[in-house]
Amino acid sequence: MRSTIGRAAATVLAAAGVLAASGQVRAHVDYVRSGPGEVVSVVELLVETFSDPLNLAFFGAGGAGVVAFVGGYLHARPQLRDIDVLRETLEGYRDLVPWMLRLALGLPLVGAGFAGYFFSPVVRVEMRVFQVAVGFLLLFGLATRFVAAVGLLAYLVGLAFEPRLLLALEYVPGLAAIVLLGGGRPSADNMLHRVASADGTVYGSVDPVHPAAAWFDARVDPYERYVPTVLRVGVGVSFVYLGGVQKLLQAGEAMVVVEQYNLEALLPITAEAWVVGAGLTELLLGVILILGLFTRGAAALSFVMFTLTLFALADDPVLAHIPLFGLVSAIFTLGGGPLALDNRLPAFVADRRPPASPAD
Repeated sequence: MRSTIGRAAATVLAAAGVLAASGQVRAHVDYVRSGPGEVVSVVELLVETFSDPLNLAFFGAGGAGVVAFVGGYLHARPQLRDIDVLRETLEGYRDLVPWMLRLALGLPLVGAGFAGYFFSPVVRVEMRVFQVAVGFLLLFGLATRFVAAVGLLAYLVGLAFEPRLLLALEYVPGLAAIVLLGGGRPSADNMLHRVASADGTVYGSVDPVHPAAAWFDARVDPYERYVPTVLRVGVGVSFVYLGGVQKLLQAGEAMVVVEQYNLEALLPITAEAWVVGAGLTELLLGVILILGLFTRGAAALSFVMFTLTLFALADDPVLAHIPLFGLVSAIFTLGGGPLALDNRLPAFVADRRPPASPAD
């Protein structure tokens, strides 16, 4: 049964990578689009794409190549100690994830404040002082959980009035994860807590904050184990939105980006094929992350594709993509977490540690 599940999961992962070569158009379309596009239905898009023999050859060759790669990996995996060493190394980085997330969200929030937009570059609402303050406090790691909760509330209130904030949906899992994790170390919270809890310190005798913070921490800490779930599901939902809505359901606008950057010269397939490739890749990656299948592999593929985007789309606002870089890096570090389907796959295949032997 487990081997059947493993083969099925491998097939899903293979499908996610079929279109990796077309990932350079996977950026947020509205961040780089120069003008409006035509209305194109999904059916029309797919018919136009797969009626072209060159497009069919491209997708077929890409799919066959990815299936061969995944099959080769699964065949060789039992002899690859490298993966086990990598997992053990990443376990040692877990305590750095709060710092990673604070940097990934704090820097772009400071930049958004100075640039005059609210979370997303397409929402030109100037909240300079608020966003700069939230960003710097996250970077310092001061009152981290409270500040992250305030930032999350501000985003959700803004989303109720401005649907285009969905383009920055990654802030939801990122800020929620910081609320669960706290500032970690290095952080101002960690330093002040150490001073406050030490015997004989002046600060410890007058500090009213950390006793209350310790009360809150004790109630939040049991849920910290679900941070990988929050991150991968949140990022997965963001990918599904960007691939399904921004690309496939708004194909005309996505094709404007393909033509604007002359991506057809980079790879000789039609604009429709570029959009279908990018949209399906995001959609499938999102589903894989939501399910928690081969989680670290999906996160690594996402990181590579973000990097390709930066080289392909010169006008793409790099700062706005830092949260996604940081979140997929955290997912790569943590793996799928307790609710991932990786836990139902054989340990030598999935992104999880093998069970301890009785001798351990």
